[in-house]
Amino acid sequence: MKSPSDLAAKLVKQWHRSDVRVERLLSKDAWPLEPLIGKPTPAQFVHQPAEVQKHIQCWKNVSIGEVVWQPVKYRAGDTPIDVPMKWCIPSPSEWARACGDSAIEDEFYSLEFIVENVNEIYRELLIRERSLWRNKDLDEIVVTAELADAFCPGVAQGRPLRLMAGHGVDTKFFERHGLLLTKLLDERYQGEASEQGLLSFLDAYEENDHWVLVVPLERNLLPFRRLRVTTSALSESPLPAKNILIVENEQCFHHLPELPDTIAVIGAGLDLNWLGSRTFEGKSIGYWGDMDTWGLLMLARARQFAPGLVPLLMNRALFERHRDGSAVSEASTAGSEPPKGLTDSEASFYRYLLKQDRGRLEQEFLPVDEVQSVLRAWVSGLPTSSSGPPTD
Repeated sequence: MKSPSDLAAKLVKQWHRSDVRVERLLSKDAWPLEPLIGKPTPAQFVHQPAEVQKHIQCWKNVSIGEVVWQPVKYRAGDTPIDVPMKWCIPSPSEWARACGDSAIEDEFYSLEFIVENVNEIYRELLIRERSLWRNKDLDEIVVTAELADAFCPGVAQGRPLRLMAGHGVDTKFFERHGLLLTKLLDERYQGEASEQGLLSFLDAYEENDHWVLVVPLERNLLPFRRLRVTTSALSESPLPAKNILIVENEQCFHHLPELPDTIAVIGAGLDLNWLGSRTFEGKSIGYWGDMDTWGLLMLARARQFAPGLVPLLMNRALFERHRDGSAVSEASTAGSEPPKGLTDSEASFYRYLLKQDRGRLEQEFLPVDEVQSVLRAWVSGLPTSSSGPPTD
């Protein structure tokens, strides 16, 4: 037989299990809860009558939910006695109360406020990951959810987040709630905000330093094989090479061949403002990214700052040649229309990718020999695509 405190302890453990909490707070089918109390055994009835009486009295004193009683006849007794059999807890608020823990009650009422005031798609996340909102201003949590509703890929258009006018947030708001905003946007865009980083995802100017990988592709151009530097340093310090190859993903480092007078900058994402600095004037710029809508968005962004850049290994003919066995579905797209800055053929490729069930071909899945052949052609000033223009 279990006492009220025994079952309360069990309910507390269940509250702290995220999967149980999500199921019970989001599903009407989870209610009521009916934990079993267990009746006294015949031996307890005979040898521990005081304990049995105390047990019965404790359950009579319970005012939360409903205690279900049942008459039980024991051989040692003359008449049946009513014993508590199960505890019926009808609702989430009663569950929180039944735990007998003020911290859990506070959490429940905080969650109740949040869930009532945010988009339905965020509810499971906020119930599951309490650290995103615990000990924070709940009104600001709701405002963050409203921002997640309003924001979309590239919405900042190169501005710092703190200058996002009209959203009623102060300078420090994004510092306090950047992780939460990222997680909420992940719910809308299938993890893209985390994968790219919040600032890159929103195309926001990074006021803090963004680190990229710099790799000289000719020996002795730099006194190191590779080095991490900030994009602000790139804006200030000229790279000693005629050719600058911008590569979206660090996984492609080993695809890169030795190239004369060439330095690769890898992993910049949408933080490409540095391309517009004087240190890159007169350079030959090549851009190689994933063949998906995000890769084309980054290409368009790079072209804003380096109009004469050469796109590499990013065309429909190449995609169609290698998609079998390598292309995957794009969890979320960079937008329903091509971004400004793409050529007509690139915009057509963008629309084509939107229509594909598997419209994403990542850089690292292209054959190394083909990648290296195209990169060598670019450095040599030769055509970089051997195929004709794509057809619609």
